[in-house]
Amino acid sequence: MKLGYKLAAEAFGPKELIRQAVLAEQAGFDFVEISDHFHPWLDVQGHSPFAWNVLSAIAMRTERLGLATGVTCPTVRYHPAIIAQAAATLAILSDDRFTLGIGAGERLNEHVVGQGFPSVRGRHERLVEALEIINLLWRGGYQSYEGKHLQLEDAQVFDLPEKLPVIAVAAGGNDAAELAATHGSGLFVTEPRKDLVETYAKSGGKGPKYAEVSVAWAPTAEAAVKAAHETSRWGVTGWKVMAELPNPVNFEAASATVRPEDVAEKFAHGPDPEPYLKSVKEYTDAGYDHIVLMNAGPDPDGFFDFFSKELKGQL
Repeated sequence: MKLGYKLAAEAFGPKELIRQAVLAEQAGFDFVEISDHFHPWLDVQGHSPFAWNVLSAIAMRTERLGLATGVTCPTVRYHPAIIAQAAATLAILSDDRFTLGIGAGERLNEHVVGQGFPSVRGRHERLVEALEIINLLWRGGYQSYEGKHLQLEDAQVFDLPEKLPVIAVAAGGNDAAELAATHGSGLFVTEPRKDLVETYAKSGGKGPKYAEVSVAWAPTAEAAVKAAHETSRWGVTGWKVMAELPNPVNFEAASATVRPEDVAEKFAHGPDPEPYLKSVKEYTDAGYDHIVLMNAGPDPDGFFDFFSKELKGQL
């Protein structure tokens, strides 16, 4: 099992994210994963730097730490040709430490370019075409593609790494888990669903299986829940809400009735290692082997100390 730390690009500025990545390596994490957003979920979070710049800087400041996007949408705000080029470059800069996390996206980030945001079916159709384009470009040489939604004309990625990055496809259902096996080389989830692992394997998937676990560290359980409720209560609203709302003000309204006790149920929190170990075990028992801890607590440095002294040896 590999353990990762989530760099919350919605909650911290670019220099702070780089600092946290360096500390994550020192604390013993195997990799970091960063959200690729244009907007934060809530205005109180107050940030959203360009994830690819941050990852490039981290690659130069670390030695063994794996890097991943968690996740990038390669269909509206970006064209997949740009993502194919960016991921190839980052793989070279990081000496093959990069994993490309890919997903169908959220309106929160994608509507900003004025192209609208497709239906669920349209998003999935575009995701298939994007993955086909990325894989095509990574073969080398000039390539063209004519899809229902996306096109590519006489394009070549000139700087390709010797070892292509893993493409971990985000899956909230079995169709996407199958796509992760047929068009990707890894799986990415946010729930401890064993059926997604089974579908991925039955469809021929043999790559790493990434999963995000929500946690909130603080010296007291009360402080942990307070911080998580303030900045991360949007996570309780569910994916159908999270994918469809356009701006932080909408998430503010949608999460207005979320109570601290609702957050406490979703997040392993406080100073006791046991809830964290229990949450991670849910995912490992379901078959996931790359576990990402998403800390919504108020003190990142304290969380790194807690991880290195209390968690790492038991995981």
